[in-house]
Amino acid sequence: MNMQSTDATSFAPPQLRKLEDTGLQMVMMRDILLKTVFRKNVEQVSAIAEAISLPIPLTQALVDMLRDMGLMQAMGTLHATSSSEMGYQLTDAGKARALDALSQSEYYGAMPVPLEDYKGQTNRQSVKNVLITRDALNASMGHLILPDDMIDQLGPAVSSGRSVLMYGPPGNGKSSIAEGIRAALGDTIYIPHSICYAGQVITLFDPIVHTPVKDQTETGSALRKKVARYDTRYIMCKRPTVMTGGELSLSMLDLNYNKTSRTYQASLQLKSSGGVFIVDDLGRQEEPPQALINRWIVPMEVGYDILTLQSGEKFEVPFDTLVVFSTNFHPNDLFDGAALRRIFFKVKIDGPTKEEFLKILAMVARKKKVPLDEAALLHLLTKKYPTVDYLYANYHAPFLLDQIIAICNFEGIPYQMTPDLIDRAWENLFVKQETIAH
Repeated sequence: MNMQSTDATSFAPPQLRKLEDTGLQMVMMRDILLKTVFRKNVEQVSAIAEAISLPIPLTQALVDMLRDMGLMQAMGTLHATSSSEMGYQLTDAGKARALDALSQSEYYGAMPVPLEDYKGQTNRQSVKNVLITRDALNASMGHLILPDDMIDQLGPAVSSGRSVLMYGPPGNGKSSIAEGIRAALGDTIYIPHSICYAGQVITLFDPIVHTPVKDQTETGSALRKKVARYDTRYIMCKRPTVMTGGELSLSMLDLNYNKTSRTYQASLQLKSSGGVFIVDDLGRQEEPPQALINRWIVPMEVGYDILTLQSGEKFEVPFDTLVVFSTNFHPNDLFDGAALRRIFFKVKIDGPTKEEFLKILAMVARKKKVPLDEAALLHLLTKKYPTVDYLYANYHAPFLLDQIIAICNFEGIPYQMTPDLIDRAWENLFVKQETIAH
């Protein structure tokens, strides 16, 4: 079965039918609703329901409860919209309670999902359940010229949901292959706005990482659109991708606590749950590669990570991520034997052969509308590449052609390929080694 065709509703979090289904303490729901009304100045139940990501009937029940407690009051329909929907506002006691709650945590908006419920949802939509076929992987890599055995190596690695280390000379498409792996996953999952543990709310949804997908079941009338077929505290998204490079630090892999707002942001790998975590240019970070890999060893083996609250309390969160490491260094120069054993798949991404390089050059030239020239190609292969020991790289073709296009544009001549243009483009591909006087 190709998981790309799976209907995401098969593992959708079930609809909330009563307040108890949220799994949240009434005090937490009360305070979040009060803070949201106070901060967002929403008045109608429909607007409050959208802001706190609960169904309208459950939101109405909460509002009624807060009215009974003297924290909210009805304004009638005088200030309401043309729908004549009842308006509500905070009483003085409600404002005081909202301010007190905000002094403890500035979090407001969507009601969180309890950690235990989120663990269950993560298991249902686990990236380890995705069966990627050869056709799906070929399709996602279709824009790349790869050696025949590359898909043979990558396929089992990706389908296993285990860690992958890609290594080899720079400029040969390791980053592009990592992106192709992400594209091959294809389907959608459900990401909660936030989760909660021990009374603390942790924001999980990140618009930079998560791409929402329109729910096809919500077509039709406006009334039907208000009735989602799953727990609306979640957002249907493409399987996420977190891609980091030289900026990655160990602190990004832990909870981010903002002391001013007293709120938590999820760690990068928690945001990548159900998807791919790509560590590009491993070895370029300030942290030693061995330290970074040590941070991942236990989560990769046991399937959960341990995070720490400001109080010092530690707790387990799911680690359901396909980790793809990409490096220009040889693995033996980065890790000890124990770390290498724990990275399940090691795939060398080497430079292309002469024949593969010419295929890439022809493909890119056709795309960029630069006609090939036999004399220029012979000049490139017999005069230029011998100077670098015939070391071809995947990035050479697009780089040289972009240089040629820039020169043609500047000179005001049609796009063409000549030995002279090859020489001028080559000057920027390889900088001559020389001593610069200071």
